[in-house]
Amino acid sequence: MSGWLQGRVIENRAWTDTLFSLRVECPRLAFEAGQFVRIGLDIQGERIARPFSFVNAPDDPVLEFYGVIVPEGPLSPRLARLAPGDTLWVADNPAGWLILSEVPPARELWLVATGTGIAPFLSILRTPAPWQRYERVILVHGARRADELVYGDLIDALGRMHGDRFLQIEFTSREKAPHALEGRIPAALADGRLEAAAGAPIAPERSQFMLCGNPGMLKDMQSVLATRGLRKHRRRAPGHITVESFW
Repeated sequence: MSGWLQGRVIENRAWTDTLFSLRVECPRLAFEAGQFVRIGLDIQGERIARPFSFVNAPDDPVLEFYGVIVPEGPLSPRLARLAPGDTLWVADNPAGWLILSEVPPARELWLVATGTGIAPFLSILRTPAPWQRYERVILVHGARRADELVYGDLIDALGRMHGDRFLQIEFTSREKAPHALEGRIPAALADGRLEAAAGAPIAPERSQFMLCGNPGMLKDMQSVLATRGLRKHRRRAPGHITVESFW
């Protein structure tokens, strides 16, 4: 059974009216970049908690979580209203297998996310591991609207730090944006636009994919990647696609 650590909010950033990030001071918590942990509040005598991926790197003493408000949910609207100094609970047992130590080597590492699924990839990108193990890292992020393509300052800083070894490709599905491709990521993979934007072919001998996002994207991406000869990665049967969904 897990225990609980008491955290204190030091910043609550509202990206939009439905997206927020919490930065939290908390006793030291060991985890691997890409993992998630439950965070919660005591509500009417009951502790309500949900899993959130870490945005911060493991060596950062301040924890960071990126979330979306579920209007009728018991927890997320309350988390979004927390102010600096407010407390919340963090479970002491991070978990999850969307981690680079489980991913085989390759030439290109593709990190494909929709919505808040970008959070674990931001944690991974802030560590040395992807830059030590892969020649090039391609971050693909899809959202409904341009204002939901968040963490631009962090991503721009990664681009300046790693140069041509890092590429970001953005998608918007419900509006046109000058800096983003239009539509869904799986459709752009199927029609060749994704590879054209990356300037890199997708093939079993050179590609590793990590996927995090809505169930439709996860299903459709795996289906299209299978037509290119890529299969889900398992310890006993190494492959090319690592997936985790906890909603």
